[in-house]
Amino acid sequence: MLHGQKNLKDDDFSSVLTPAYGGRYTREPIPKYLMPKEGLPPNVAYNLIRDELILDGNSRLNLATFVTTWMEDEAKQLMSETFDKNMIDKDEYPQTAEIELRCTNMLADLWNSPDEENSVGCSTIGSSEAAMLGGMALKWKWRERREAQGKPADKPNMVMGINVQVCWEKFCRYWEIEPRFVPMEGDRYCLTADEAVKLVDENTIGVVVIMGSTFDGRYENVKEVNDALVDLNAKTGWEVPIHVDAASGGFVAPFLQPEIKWDFRLPLVKSINTSGHKYGLVYPGVGWVIWRDKAELPEDLVFHCNYLGGDLPNFALNFSRPGNQVVAQYFNFLRLGHEGYREIHQASQDVAMYLSSGIAKLGPFDLISDGSDIPVFAFTTNDKANFSVFDVSDKVRERGWLVPAYTFPKNRDDLAVLRCVCKEGFTRDMADMLLSDLQTAIDYFAARPDHKPQTGGSGFHH
Repeated sequence: MLHGQKNLKDDDFSSVLTPAYGGRYTREPIPKYLMPKEGLPPNVAYNLIRDELILDGNSRLNLATFVTTWMEDEAKQLMSETFDKNMIDKDEYPQTAEIELRCTNMLADLWNSPDEENSVGCSTIGSSEAAMLGGMALKWKWRERREAQGKPADKPNMVMGINVQVCWEKFCRYWEIEPRFVPMEGDRYCLTADEAVKLVDENTIGVVVIMGSTFDGRYENVKEVNDALVDLNAKTGWEVPIHVDAASGGFVAPFLQPEIKWDFRLPLVKSINTSGHKYGLVYPGVGWVIWRDKAELPEDLVFHCNYLGGDLPNFALNFSRPGNQVVAQYFNFLRLGHEGYREIHQASQDVAMYLSSGIAKLGPFDLISDGSDIPVFAFTTNDKANFSVFDVSDKVRERGWLVPAYTFPKNRDDLAVLRCVCKEGFTRDMADMLLSDLQTAIDYFAARPDHKPQTGGSGFHH
């Protein structure tokens, strides 16, 4: 987020922190937006900041975020003991680098790489950076092919559904790529093979397919897109590949729906990104990107730095970043294993489907999805409601719930929905409490037949 500079005035009380404990700590106001001339005792600084953070929402009641909000005490301890590890310092922290290597091998195996030893991958600060690295590799490979054919490489485009996460729009803008969005139409809320191939041409660097849309939690059909592109490439001589954005589904589908072919079992899937701090169950922020083999990552993108006495092959948008999240990811891999991840995500999906079915039975709501892909679902109001989804979001927020309300993109911006992300820490008992609070909201608006529904809200970001 970008922040503007405050226009401060000496008599503006909103520009200072007022001590809450009187003479116990300090009597002087403390500036909010300027560094104080003198420091504070650590306990004073701690209490001031802690008290301000009380105003944040309760993360356990936050059904808006995909991000992990609970980890075991042993994981927290391990993270606190490795806060000082800089992930980029492979030579200084060789065992942390070894742990990253082990994690990438585990993910390559999880996603059915044809040859784990020939695949390559790395950790990132999150799935957005991982997605951009995957996109860069697609662009470089496309440019190599065009130059080898003596053709111009100045008009690259990328095909994706309009439901992609905003990181893909950023990628296209930052790297000067024409984004070609498959719009939503009617009850089609995501990319399909038929619609994707209509937008593909010789300048398409790749097609992005999503395993777990942030709008409604559903999987896009990677296999159908793969098969359609195989046919198209055979007819045209093109080599249009697929990148799978598995920010959420990459840690769900292998455990809950292992029969779905979406990963490196499909020949045109060249790279996959995921988020370790979503259903990978790690505190933010850590992401991962894996290429099916070394040939899919152009050597031009890899920097070999002579750093702190060793060769550092590096492909990243960031440089220094914490290593403790990578350590925490490895902790989860060892601690949970396949069966542990399956049990946790199955429990989350059971809660999601219990909650979605309960919401459907309330009357004024219709389901857009039910949580049967990733444990995420969306629902909207129907003609029985004299309120909007924005009204509901505001009303349940009075009880501490953060349930996002938003409209779908262009062509379906007439559709406004609420979304629930169910993950570890959100229990069936909590789902019952939310259902009760939703019923209370329904009763509240039913008692006010003249209520005028809101058409917008405070806004949530995907």
